[in-house]
Amino acid sequence: MKLTFIIPPEPTKNAPAERTAGCTRVVYPAPNIYELTVVAMLEQNGYDVTYQDFVFDKKTTDDFTRYISSDNSDVYYIWSVNLSRAADLQARDIIRAAHPQAYICFMGPGATYFTKLYLKDARDVVVRGEPEYTALELTNALRDNTPWDDIKGISYLCEGKMTHNPPRAVGKSFDELPFPARHHIAHRQYHNPKLKLAPYTTMITSRNCPFKCIYCVPSSLSFARELEYRRDNNRKPPISFRSIESVEKELKQLHDEGYRAIGFMDDEFIWDEERTRNLCQALKKYDFKWGCQARVDTITEPIARMLGESGCLYVDLGVESFNDEILKFIKKGITREQIYTAIKLLKKYKVPVKLNILIGTSPLETKETLRDTLRQAQKLRVDQIMFNIVSPFPGTEFYEMAKENGWIDGGEYTPTNVQRESILNYPHLSARDMEKILYRYNLRYFLSPYVIWSHMRRFSNFSEFCHALKALKIKLFG
Repeated sequence: MKLTFIIPPEPTKNAPAERTAGCTRVVYPAPNIYELTVVAMLEQNGYDVTYQDFVFDKKTTDDFTRYISSDNSDVYYIWSVNLSRAADLQARDIIRAAHPQAYICFMGPGATYFTKLYLKDARDVVVRGEPEYTALELTNALRDNTPWDDIKGISYLCEGKMTHNPPRAVGKSFDELPFPARHHIAHRQYHNPKLKLAPYTTMITSRNCPFKCIYCVPSSLSFARELEYRRDNNRKPPISFRSIESVEKELKQLHDEGYRAIGFMDDEFIWDEERTRNLCQALKKYDFKWGCQARVDTITEPIARMLGESGCLYVDLGVESFNDEILKFIKKGITREQIYTAIKLLKKYKVPVKLNILIGTSPLETKETLRDTLRQAQKLRVDQIMFNIVSPFPGTEFYEMAKENGWIDGGEYTPTNVQRESILNYPHLSARDMEKILYRYNLRYFLSPYVIWSHMRRFSNFSEFCHALKALKIKLFG
């Protein structure tokens, strides 16, 4: 049986969807380790898998159509997020026109939430939530031509009727899973401008976080996991951790394969001092340069020191605002003072800081609160600031709030590039207002002499500078 994983091309003029973070469009490509873990799971069980990335290879819809016409796979797999929905449904139609008997398996948060949209005939299947074991069981059933009734976590059409099998329980650990099948992308060079080193890859040590930010869309795997779990439990799923031994084993493999830089995709990388110390020691042992995402209230002095001594070249801090009332409204669980403290500690140990700021997370937001946020952010002289506009993603508390209050243009969510566009209208702050503010803030920040000079000093070669410049151009101008 022939299996093919595909990342279809973007059919519109928009930048393609970023499928690992899941909530933005591509500024710089990143390997989809979630999808590649499913690939590894199937290969570990004896399947021969092909992996085709039409986005990275800059292929068009015509290229995709020609490929599908000449291909003869029995099963096609697509990892789908909200922003890739149009591309993935178009890909489904192209595959179905060429191969009426092929099975098309959708995974990821887009298919988990908008399940009905992905099921058009009896050979379409949605793998909801965590995909690894579900995808394996489904593939075994397709190979053996056995019924699907007992496969937990799938949705499909049976005699024209939508069928949702019971959910699969989430695991407390994922040590038993194989490492992502990076051999499929070994010929591709990925770059992260924040790390300025290659070869670069991504990695995770945990899944989900326990916090309650009303707007939050975690990584695409965690979001799919959360959407599925909430349906029956009305709360977030438990966090899954890898053991330090499992993490170190993968680090050794990456080191042996020549990787030099890692961006950790954990929704929250720092949990306590002991775990952080063990992770930092393993990273230092293999001489990786790396970065992660963290909450400001987890940055203690010992942790900041560990990060600084182990090659950490960025910490992404989701601060969203410097207004305590807004932070309380969005259930961020932090204060402005904690933001300042975390930044001060990281700077003390020379750990570069990136601030993530979301415009419009609360109806308390005004033009004045936004101006104050920019002033406060610029005063801090951090290494990078990323401004985006909040989007009411389906499945979040903020989506329900926005729908109920009539804040969404057209009344319903549509896929939007949060780096540039808004579908959110408050009575006192329109979508156009937020778009103009975002554009001005990006220009004022990224083109300021301080930011240009501080970044220029960190590049080790001209190639990395060119990749960073390209990412900046996409960020500012599309």
